[in-house]
Amino acid sequence: MKRHYDIKGKIALVTGANRGIGKAIVDAFLSNGAAKIYAAVRNLNSAIPIVECYGGRVVPIQLDLTKPETIIAAAETAQDVQVVVNNAGVFITSTPMDSDAIDSFERGMEINVLGLIRMAQAFAPVLRINGGGALVQLNSIASLKCSANFATHSASKAAAYSITQALRELLDQQGTAVLSVHPGLIATDMSDAAGLGGIAEPASLVGEGIVTALKAGDFHLFPDSMAKRVGGAYRHFSESIIEADISEYRPD
Repeated sequence: MKRHYDIKGKIALVTGANRGIGKAIVDAFLSNGAAKIYAAVRNLNSAIPIVECYGGRVVPIQLDLTKPETIIAAAETAQDVQVVVNNAGVFITSTPMDSDAIDSFERGMEINVLGLIRMAQAFAPVLRINGGGALVQLNSIASLKCSANFATHSASKAAAYSITQALRELLDQQGTAVLSVHPGLIATDMSDAAGLGGIAEPASLVGEGIVTALKAGDFHLFPDSMAKRVGGAYRHFSESIIEADISEYRPD
């Protein structure tokens, strides 16, 4: 099921493109020859600095993962898109015993999981028409390992990872490459807010890593030092179960 994909000359849409990992993905795509990027943001004014930097190669487009009508409108506007990167998400931390645990979990599911489903439903037909293309989903090492303090966030990211696996199987039928990205500690405003900024690694590792992983036809990307350690331990299970055809395990 490996699908090799080169970003050079392609048209991409990146959610949350105005800052952090999203901005790093825009930088990496354009430096590797992408023709145009739709910078999908909630507030169009937030994309002004990227447009000033790259000019007409970046086209701001309004999109809010909690508002399905904006996703549908974006898909109708970006009819030429060939690569969709669902980077936008929310990082809300609660333990299962916290009084706000249910609210935190519901918010995480609304954006991190339902947002992904809405994006896939809106953009998969566009990708199919444009030759298959690629769908990149920003998950996390929290998709694989839950820490009590981040339990609600981990649960939403684990659910998003499950949906990503399903999309890999479903979208392969239309020739779409799917990449699941699992960063660890990356320097963003969200990691700073969580008090993790001092040990975080550059967001550029994610952007450049996506370009490389798409070319290689990989399903998983573990871009930074912490993520690579998790990925190394996870690799055998992934290759044997997640990325394999498990029909052979069914009873005769």
